[in-house]
Amino acid sequence: MAYVTLNKSNLINNFKYLDSLFKRNNIDWAIVSKLLCGSKEYLKILCDLDIHEICDSRISNLKLIKELNPNINTVYIKPPAKDNIEDVVRYSDVSFNTEYSTIKWISEEAKRQNRNHKIIIMIELGDLREGVLGEELTNFYEAVFGLPNIEITGIGSNLNCLHGVLPSTDKLLQLSLYKKLIEAQFKKEIPWVTGGTSVTIPLLLKKQIPADMNHFRVGETLYFGNNLINNELIEGMNDDVIRLHAQIIEINEKPKVPIGQLDLNPSGEKFELDEEDYGEKSYRALIDIGVLDISNTDFLIPLQSDINIVGASSDMLVIDLGENSSKRKVGDFIEFKLKYMGALRVFNSEYIDKIVI
Repeated sequence: MAYVTLNKSNLINNFKYLDSLFKRNNIDWAIVSKLLCGSKEYLKILCDLDIHEICDSRISNLKLIKELNPNINTVYIKPPAKDNIEDVVRYSDVSFNTEYSTIKWISEEAKRQNRNHKIIIMIELGDLREGVLGEELTNFYEAVFGLPNIEITGIGSNLNCLHGVLPSTDKLLQLSLYKKLIEAQFKKEIPWVTGGTSVTIPLLLKKQIPADMNHFRVGETLYFGNNLINNELIEGMNDDVIRLHAQIIEINEKPKVPIGQLDLNPSGEKFELDEEDYGEKSYRALIDIGVLDISNTDFLIPLQSDINIVGASSDMLVIDLGENSSKRKVGDFIEFKLKYMGALRVFNSEYIDKIVI
């Protein structure tokens, strides 16, 4: 059976790097745990770190975090669905919001549960996912300020999540100016400007973020150590936190070119022939993962340079080993690094074991 490993010491190394970076810049930060897909063993590692706040987009994961460590502040990082509001109030200390009707329902539920609920109001800065439009902001805040059992503790934004719009100093300054506008107009303090995510870290490293931006939410860079702008490893961080291990279940020398009339495969792809491959053979191996587990082979990075991914069916991956100079055989494991979306799919697969190293 295929399995994925999380290297605890390498994760801790990345955590310490980020924690030191944020402390030097007087910034608070939270870990985003949604990549781990509710793995209790993996979430426990996060809860044992010196972190005060964990963000997730699944209520069940926040509930588990509260069970593991009730003292950790939990944040629900997408606008809540109406049917989830009771659990959002119960298991998250803070939620991200963009709709007045939703906040009103949260207010009513918080009153029923006899508690106050904190909210971050998300602002649209151009990536066109979630966010209140700037021209609607003051009317929106005026309405929300009047709701009982609701405490507005921050203003935030997301960039690069849908259309790939990158953060910039100007966009982050715009977020800071919105905060000053609200505070001046309503004579109320907005403590947090949470415009920082993994993709914003390169700007922080270059000292190009506004002083008012005092909160980051970080997932991808914690797990992969990467600079999301240039796709390079950040010096001092580790890119070997997560690995996928999959076993060879067949290996044979076969023709490089398929035999017969070609049409679309079940994934809707059509194989492109390379005329130079006619008459050529190579060793091909099948390994025990497929589209069901990884969704897209582009998210896999073989650790060995002599391995080329040919393609995948629903539950098997085909790799080309060339002359198989490494003498691989049935039963051997092939190791891969994963890109973020590949890791997300792997962690969410109940067919892949999750192991801590």
